[in-house]
Amino acid sequence: MRLPHPILIVCAAVLCGCTVDALMKTITLGGTAVVTATAWRYFVASAIMVGLFAASRRKMPGWKAIRFHALRSIAQVLAAVTFFYAITQIALAEAIVLGFTAALMIAPIARVILDEKMGPVTIAASLVGFAGAALAATGEASGAPVGGNRAYGIAAILVSAVAYALNIVLLRLRTREEDSLTLVTFMNVFPALFLLPILPFAGPLPEPDAWPLVGLVSLAAIAIWWLMTIAYARAKAQTLAPFEYTGLIWASLFGYVFFKEIPGLRLYMGAAIIIVACLVVAFETHFAARREARAAAAEIAP
Repeated sequence: MRLPHPILIVCAAVLCGCTVDALMKTITLGGTAVVTATAWRYFVASAIMVGLFAASRRKMPGWKAIRFHALRSIAQVLAAVTFFYAITQIALAEAIVLGFTAALMIAPIARVILDEKMGPVTIAASLVGFAGAALAATGEASGAPVGGNRAYGIAAILVSAVAYALNIVLLRLRTREEDSLTLVTFMNVFPALFLLPILPFAGPLPEPDAWPLVGLVSLAAIAIWWLMTIAYARAKAQTLAPFEYTGLIWASLFGYVFFKEIPGLRLYMGAAIIIVACLVVAFETHFAARREARAAAAEIAP
């Protein structure tokens, strides 16, 4: 079966990501500590992935790969914990918008680590998308968490954005050597191991009515990274990164429906700019591929 275009796969992953964010916000606002909720999300996902990995009878990666995953997971845990903390301090849509700063960081990191070229159209479109995100961020949403500290929330999001960008680039580096099942398994197991020693000091277990949500979060989180590993294995990091801006649409919807958060007009104006930037990147990617195909055909033509 032919897979959808990597851009569509990333958009589906973003939807799963916003679902995780909304569920985690519900769990943490219900009284469960951020670290506790994050840890149990990884514990449940790890149990699922280890079972799938064992059933597939795949060969265990070597020590070099395991060490790589362990180091990369540090960035993953930092990105997750700081982001989930931030959504307890500011509105969901605001957190998503500020998290878009990660897209600007992905391209230069990918240039250094993966030696990916940055085309001028991709750079320009990404910068326009960031300008849209900046405009949206100036419009504070009503209905933010009661008692939330906006400064702490913004600082946490910025830390999360840096860690997330590094995690994404390192993920693409590994997709060249490992399949999605192996990658997603380690992306849940190592964070669970890192958070396990902290769990006794993080707070009580989630409330009984929170456990079904923890299960849903785990499933959606598995879907995120499974889709991401497939997409980033088939396209360049800076090509796909701008499409994570579509998360603003879902975050605004989920924030309004579940938390009564109403984004300001500037958030929607920024969203319009972001969508236009994404379309520009999509067309540029399409025509660049066609140009490369014609060049390759010319090289073998008699």
